[in-house]
Amino acid sequence: PARKRPQKEDEEIASDEEFESGLDGEGDASNLVFSSDEVEEETPQDKRLRLAKQYLEEIEKQEAERAEDKELHDHVSQRLQSEYLDSVGKLRRNIAAGIEDYDADNVVALKHKKQHLPMCALAVSPDGKYVFSGAKTQYVLKWSVQGQVSLEGFFNVQPHTEDGESDKHRRSHVTAICLSSDMKYLALAEGGRNIQIWCPKELKHLKTFKGHRDAVTALVFRRDTHELYSGSRDRSVKIWSLDEMAYVESLFGHQAPVTGIDALSRERAITSGGIDCSLRIWKITEESQLIYNGHQNGIECVKFINDENFVSGGEDGSICLWSALKKKSLCTVTLAHGTQSNGVANWITAIACVVNTDLLASGSFDGFIRLWQCMDNSRKLKEILKIPMPGFINNLAFNNNGTKLFAAVGQEHRLGRWWRIKDAKNKIVIIDLVTNSAKTS
Repeated sequence: PARKRPQKEDEEIASDEEFESGLDGEGDASNLVFSSDEVEEETPQDKRLRLAKQYLEEIEKQEAERAEDKELHDHVSQRLQSEYLDSVGKLRRNIAAGIEDYDADNVVALKHKKQHLPMCALAVSPDGKYVFSGAKTQYVLKWSVQGQVSLEGFFNVQPHTEDGESDKHRRSHVTAICLSSDMKYLALAEGGRNIQIWCPKELKHLKTFKGHRDAVTALVFRRDTHELYSGSRDRSVKIWSLDEMAYVESLFGHQAPVTGIDALSRERAITSGGIDCSLRIWKITEESQLIYNGHQNGIECVKFINDENFVSGGEDGSICLWSALKKKSLCTVTLAHGTQSNGVANWITAIACVVNTDLLASGSFDGFIRLWQCMDNSRKLKEILKIPMPGFINNLAFNNNGTKLFAAVGQEHRLGRWWRIKDAKNKIVIIDLVTNSAKTS
């Protein structure tokens, strides 16, 4: 008995040391289990519940992040898709329904003594900051229309002979002007059979193209390229490359002088053949053409709405909407600008459209510019606005977003002097359209 007692004390001391080492040593005090009422022991069921709640919270957090990422992805995807469709010319926007009126108090008129005769042609820069105007004079004027409207410069397009001297036997008459999409080249028809190429920024002459056998009447650049298409009274359409400053080829088929021409980004041009009453889409790469007949009298002008649809105006006073896939017009508005006192139709002298939208504008000499909404997939035209404008509307153009309308107004028609409207003023007119953003989609 005397030996067992110290051994028991040794065991108690050892247990105390183990306890202290458990608190102060490498062991974790949280691993100790107390039987005290102050600390409740977590049961396996509680642990499973706690882990389940943590797992659900983590899932909710991940799903919220995924929703934000998905929304952002949708926005980015939609924007990229819109930009792509716009770049390839397939984006469709409806803006005509949002136009309520025009700002009659702030209509801007551009006039200069160097263009005292009827205005014939105009071209608007892609950014809408500059306007180039041509008239039945030998000068082309460059206007700045951002903020305070001002004259930026002008140049003389008087034709030159082979030795470089001015040809005084013929007066210039600027019948057509067009700009390349990058504002690198300006092409103009100076009333004769030649086409002049100028630098629109520095107003320097670069080249004169010779090849047509009669007066050039219409010009257009293929979008985003330096490929130029020209139409002439010699009934031909010619293609020019400004990268090489050279002639490319000629297209034949019209039986009368070409009166209008247009093109978008595809290698296709559309022309109106005047009194041969035909419209032709030239498939340049396929070396073929599509022929459309519809107007009763000569066709004055034609414009692409998009790659599939186009609009034309004729001497019979009608405006026709077309599909490239059908030989007959989808919609025809007869006597779109009324009739003269003798009952003869006021023929359509100019047409403009905002590409890939439903907004069109037409001009005649009845004293009004009319705005139209293209509806039901180009099967219906609805007049939405009349803008008083006395004189011949020889050219019309919109800016890119359709908020401004530019018109070349003259006392005479751009291609002749059959009759004269004395009350009209020779000027370029800039009209601000009042839109309702809530209706614009």
